[in-house]
Amino acid sequence: MPRQSVPRLSEVIAALENLWPAERAESWDAVGTVVGDPDQGVTRVLFAVDPVQEIVDEAVKLGADLLVTHHPLYLRGTTTVAASTFKGRVVHTLIKHDIALHVAHTNADRADPGVSDALAGALDLRVVGPLVPDRTDPEGRRGLGRICELDHPLTVRDLAARAAERLPATAQGIRVAGDPDALVHRIAVSGGSGDSLFDDVRAAGVDAFLTADLRHHPAAEFVADRARGPLALLDAAHWATEWPWCELAAAQLDEISDREGWDLRVHVSKTVTDPWTAHAASATTPDSMGAPN
Repeated sequence: MPRQSVPRLSEVIAALENLWPAERAESWDAVGTVVGDPDQGVTRVLFAVDPVQEIVDEAVKLGADLLVTHHPLYLRGTTTVAASTFKGRVVHTLIKHDIALHVAHTNADRADPGVSDALAGALDLRVVGPLVPDRTDPEGRRGLGRICELDHPLTVRDLAARAAERLPATAQGIRVAGDPDALVHRIAVSGGSGDSLFDDVRAAGVDAFLTADLRHHPAAEFVADRARGPLALLDAAHWATEWPWCELAAAQLDEISDREGWDLRVHVSKTVTDPWTAHAASATTPDSMGAPN
């Protein structure tokens, strides 16, 4: 068996950029390497959704040399990295412990496979194509969201129960808008915030849409538009819809490491960084009449 080598950060980043090229990110996004010496060796990598302090502390405890997150640290820029700010403290901790940070956000959303493929896989859905195809992909496989089919139709209620069981547990769970007893044959999914894709969902000819961060007015108007046919919404926690990508991405890097003969250990954080920590169910059911006086 050939001796394994320790890759440099620049080599690992090149492999990640090949999976999720920065030029495929949205123009407003902030992706790529945030912190790190290109010449440092990398033996452990940690994947997570959020670059928050508890994840960085986990990377320190693990002895990781590289942290890869889906969400950017500085999406809108900054004028300070002072340790007195929580993001500045993240930067200081990373540098102090020689841990690099690399971000793959909307470029990972658009990838093939990408964030929504991982979400579909977690729910045992068969992907048939992107919801919003990437016009630069002649094969028509890349793009935002995914259109999926179920092997056997499920009611909206049963599909929500499957999502609640298969996705990481959060305080929110799964919210449903529409008829819980309607049958679902085809469904669109999109990891992260998805109500900007409502027009594309309508055009896709699906029976339901599972995503996150659905707002009151867009969701209410969407389900009320019965002139274009009934369509159910399933609203999961943002973090929960994107966490499956961490496992997919880790497996992709593992495969590259084996192929290249790298001495690399890849880990996925199971720390829940969804900001919502508790949920109190209403005392009455949605079928009960009346609001409190």
